[in-house]
Amino acid sequence: MAVKIRLRRMGAKKRPFYRLVVADGRCARDGRFIETLGYYNPCVEPAELKINDERATYWLRCGAQPSDTAAALLKRQGVLGRTEEQNTAEQDTAAAE
Repeated sequence: MAVKIRLRRMGAKKRPFYRLVVADGRCARDGRFIETLGYYNPCVEPAELKINDERATYWLRCGAQPSDTAAALLKRQGVLGRTEEQNTAEQDTAAAE
């Protein structure tokens, strides 16, 4: 099972609102999902973005693959860079032992 972090479109016609969700890669874009990590609203100025950093980090460490857009949002929030730093630090610690 390939777990993905991606956007789920919601909102009215021509007024999109997105939820950042963890879902099985085989499910439809707006279909069944495992967990909601946050939301993104591009219709307000400035764009509104809220992500649960702790849960996003957990899913990334479990091997969930973010879509291109989700990766950009996670990077903007600072979650993706922090996770990569933790992984390299753990690899360095394991190599030293």
